[in-house]
Amino acid sequence: MNQFFSRRDFLAMSAKGVGAAVISYGLMGCTHTSDKAGFLHGVASGDPTDSDLIIWTRITPKNEGDFVVSWEVATDADFKTIITNGETTTNTDRDYTVKVDAIGLESSQQYFYRFKCGKKYSEIGKAKTLAVGSVEQVKLAILSCSNFPAGHFNVYKLAAEIGDLDAVLHLGDYIYEYKDGSYASENAKSLGRESKPNNELFNLADYRTRYAQYKEDPSLKLLHANVAFINVWDDHEISDNTWLEGAKSHVDDKENFNARKEAALQAYFEWLPLRPANPGNNNEIYRSFKFGDLVDLHMLDTRVIGRDKQLDYQNYLNWNTKVIDKERLYVDLHDSNRSMLGSEQLHWLQNTLVSSTSKWQVLGQQVLMGKTYLPEPISSGQLSISEYIELNNLASLNQRINQNDINITASEHLAVSENKERLTENVIAQLTMPEIPFNLDAWDGYPYERELIYSTAKANDINLVVLAGDTHNAWANDLVDEQGDVIGVEFATSSVSSPGLEVDVVEGEENFTEETLVNMVDDLKYLNIKDRGFTVVTFTEEQVKSDWHYVDTILSTQFSENIARHYSVISKAESPKITNN
Repeated sequence: MNQFFSRRDFLAMSAKGVGAAVISYGLMGCTHTSDKAGFLHGVASGDPTDSDLIIWTRITPKNEGDFVVSWEVATDADFKTIITNGETTTNTDRDYTVKVDAIGLESSQQYFYRFKCGKKYSEIGKAKTLAVGSVEQVKLAILSCSNFPAGHFNVYKLAAEIGDLDAVLHLGDYIYEYKDGSYASENAKSLGRESKPNNELFNLADYRTRYAQYKEDPSLKLLHANVAFINVWDDHEISDNTWLEGAKSHVDDKENFNARKEAALQAYFEWLPLRPANPGNNNEIYRSFKFGDLVDLHMLDTRVIGRDKQLDYQNYLNWNTKVIDKERLYVDLHDSNRSMLGSEQLHWLQNTLVSSTSKWQVLGQQVLMGKTYLPEPISSGQLSISEYIELNNLASLNQRINQNDINITASEHLAVSENKERLTENVIAQLTMPEIPFNLDAWDGYPYERELIYSTAKANDINLVVLAGDTHNAWANDLVDEQGDVIGVEFATSSVSSPGLEVDVVEGEENFTEETLVNMVDDLKYLNIKDRGFTVVTFTEEQVKSDWHYVDTILSTQFSENIARHYSVISKAESPKITNN
């Protein structure tokens, strides 16, 4: 059986058109479960349309078997006015998850939903359907990169306090695949957040166990219960730096990777409230959502369906001179055959952008699209950001000393004297090298295809907004094409818990580093490298506004919003440039 009933399935099985059809095979009910069994992983909703809503839960039975789970959707929290209801079944084939496409709903309506198994009810969830026609405002929360052992999911809890969201966009890295004790796990034991299972994820049971652990987190459960999610995956739902036929840390052959990917994506569709393009198709996730006449949202897959393997600076580095062969690098970067999306998805996106009629066209996707070029020793990994800034400052001071600058202080003289041996000819040469792309895993590694998207937007006078996650840092970029024209704007969210660029910066110099990088990168207008948080993007007819919200800690469940680091920018319709709010 398919893991949930689609609209097509329902219409074929029921003439009423009000929800998933009742299925009964004389199966075991939930009355045989233990007192500890029940709905331990909460409820969730997702992929809203103007008439449909995916609702999700999972039961935790004492014994294996087939279980009947009923569900109902109402316009009130007391369930006095039930709009649609039904029953479905679940078993070990789908890890006891339950996913229903509740159809026949009204647009712009908040609904309440719940599940029942035997005598046990789930908690109550709520979500809104999308609008039709004229819309004054669309408000979306953007989240990404939630690593369980790195810290508490306080960011999810803070996001749940925003009461007028139309949807949550989770842009990937909903889980992490690493083994216990590895990436960002130094506080996991003291926080009681050690990863389960303790090995790296490879098979279906591994991925299911990890999702189960994440879905028991109270803050994540709270946000899921309060607002519908629109999800896409990034790499860590499978493996770090995933591409079409492999991943950075996956050392086995393609056949084994495909099996791993198949298991990962099956678990993803089981555990998240999203609607597959076709029942049983776990590979295709790109899709669109229409928020009335104001916003068309296009969710993209930049990982699984078409991405060519990332380029690697190590393959272009002259090990004697420590210089990148930039001519060969740029030939490969601009190869028209290199793809991030794959030809099918790219053509779909271009056609969708051209035919869409809403005021704003929004791309919900994973990796940074704005051009981020940094000095070669930083981008190639030869120097950390802090090392580069320190050495560059010392080199500037040394040059001023050599020029007999009378304004050099005694402490500056001393700093240069104490570090003279570090300012070798090779280091000085490195500091004068030109800028190159900082992250070849992002759109900077696929510039030809990026330009195709830009040209489509420019030719059709589209108000383009790109949303991104992946980096664990917050960014605001003007999107500028190769002709120097601003095509749109990009708002990238920080992470829920994964560490950002602050790990490469001397403690206490984060703010200085942010300012330095904004000054270094032409199109970068805002950067936060150290705070965990999320972004709220609000669309009106006149403008789009991005608000970055941050928590003051993830190392305790006692937290507050870090108001001092809150930041806002806007971009006016028909004038796609970022300005401070």
